[in-house]
Amino acid sequence: MGPSGFYTMFNIDGRNTGAAYTLMKEMREQGVPPHWMLYIAVESADATADKAAQLGAKLLKPPMDVFDVGRMAVIQDPTGAVFCVWQAKSHSGFGIEAVDGTFCWADLNTPDRERAGEFYSKLLGWELGKEDEDPAHAYWHIKNGEKFIGGMPPAAHRPPNTPAHWLSYFQVSDCTASANKAKELGANLYMPPTTMEDVGCMSIVADPQGAVFAIFKSSRSA
Repeated sequence: MGPSGFYTMFNIDGRNTGAAYTLMKEMREQGVPPHWMLYIAVESADATADKAAQLGAKLLKPPMDVFDVGRMAVIQDPTGAVFCVWQAKSHSGFGIEAVDGTFCWADLNTPDRERAGEFYSKLLGWELGKEDEDPAHAYWHIKNGEKFIGGMPPAAHRPPNTPAHWLSYFQVSDCTASANKAKELGANLYMPPTTMEDVGCMSIVADPQGAVFAIFKSSRSA
C-alpha cells in the first residue's frame, strides 16, 4: 500500500494486529511526533465526521477512501485528543485479540472528562461508568454495548503540560519481563511495571522513536 516502506502491516499468527506508516513530510514539518493512532469502527465515516463537527470536534482530515480497504477520517475531539474513524470495506481491522502482543484497552487522557464523555457518548453511544468514590480522583470506565473497552483516568494523573491523547494498551503475559525487554531494545519507561490490586500490572513505554504505549497483564489471567 503506497511506496515501499511507507506502510507496514503487523501480524500475529498470520492475522492483522496493527500497522506502522512513515510520517509524511508535512506532518513532520508541523511537529507531529511519532505516535500510535486509535481507529474506531463506524458504520459511516462521513456521517460520523459530520456529527463530530456538529458536536464541537475538528476534522483534521475529512472522510477519504483508502483504496478499496475502507474509508476514514481523522478527528480531534473538543478536548484535543486525536483519533480516526474507520468504515470497513475489504479490511475490517483487528484479526486477532486476547493473545500476547494484541491491543486490549485504550485510555483517554484529557483535561475535561465531562466534556469528552458527553462528546463520545453522543457521537458513538458509549456509556461511562463512574466510580462511587471521589469523582475527581476516580477512574471512569468506557463501555460500548456490553463490553468495557477503555477508560478515562483522573486529570490529576496526567503529567503536567501533556496534551489530551489516547493511550493504547497491548496485552503481555509478563509485564516486568516485557518492560525489561523494551529497555534492552532502546525504549524508555515513563512508568515502570506497577501492580494495581485486583486489576493487573502495567507499564507505560516510549519506543526508541518516542511513540508511547502501555503494556498490560491482567490479574484475571494470572
